[in-house]
Amino acid sequence: MNISKEKKLIGIGLISGGLDSLIATLILRLQDIEIIGINFKSPFCLCDKAYKNAECGLNLFYEKLEINVKTFQKGDDYLELIRNPKYGYGKHLNPCIDCRIYILNKAKEYAKNINADFIYTGEVLNQRPKSQNKWALNVIEKETGLEGKLLRPLSALLLKPTILEREGLVDRSKLLGIKGRSRKVQLEIAKKHGLLEEYYACGGCLLTDKNFSKRLTDFFEFNKNSKMEDIKILKYGRHFRFKNRKIIVGRNEFENNILLNLKKPDDLIMEAKDEMGPITIIQGSIDNDVLNFAAQLTLRYSDAKENKGTIIYGNDMYNLNKMISIEIENEEFLKQFII
Repeated sequence: MNISKEKKLIGIGLISGGLDSLIATLILRLQDIEIIGINFKSPFCLCDKAYKNAECGLNLFYEKLEINVKTFQKGDDYLELIRNPKYGYGKHLNPCIDCRIYILNKAKEYAKNINADFIYTGEVLNQRPKSQNKWALNVIEKETGLEGKLLRPLSALLLKPTILEREGLVDRSKLLGIKGRSRKVQLEIAKKHGLLEEYYACGGCLLTDKNFSKRLTDFFEFNKNSKMEDIKILKYGRHFRFKNRKIIVGRNEFENNILLNLKKPDDLIMEAKDEMGPITIIQGSIDNDVLNFAAQLTLRYSDAKENKGTIIYGNDMYNLNKMISIEIENEEFLKQFII
């Protein structure tokens, strides 16, 4: 990225849709800097839940700050990053430092393609212990080749000045010196400029969730050549591992429909005959033990009042032409295989 004093600055912003990136963008727009936002999506992202009302998320950037946000999907290569992060995990399977390096490298490539001048983020010093301490921020800059070139407007006054600030291209005095987990200052600025009145912190990333991380660890163990598309089904239903086979049982009608949409053609579908209850998906080849176990699970989570019943199954939801009569022998036995 070559920064020119002869033209209006163009900045590439990493936009999550959350409050921090919103305020970081506002600060630069107030300096009349042209901004192009980029947003990275994956099945692990929960950032869309950050706002309560309809005028929310990425729409705010377009409607209030007059910038467009381009969305990119994290690719299959991101799964390898999760399997083997150079800088390790946070509390669970969250490779926060490696993730930041990944998306900044993608942003750097995009900035080069459109001849943008710099990249900025909504990072706040010490907001996240793994990836937003000073050591981590410096490592991220070094690994991406953005030393002195990566602007963090919310905490800039607590960090070394970037080239942009030293050369007067960005007014350092108009940047902020926020640190820590509180978003009080950010929300006050948002209210002052009429961006929003309330903010609801989102879950952020499923990789920080203990139960989801267990599912993903299990998934990696049994799927060596996995694709990002395969991850989506991990978010729904109850998951069991029995004799190296994955069995997924829907919790409600919404999840039942999603499981049917995400199943692969060779996956087996089960449901209780003449009873309201779950859709069960069996992945991979099966034997009689797996079939009986899945049938017991399907009956267990149905509305059946007896511990015995009939289960129908097949590969086509509209043609479940096979049948098995089953009895739940030991409920505690079933539960020990849940992931």
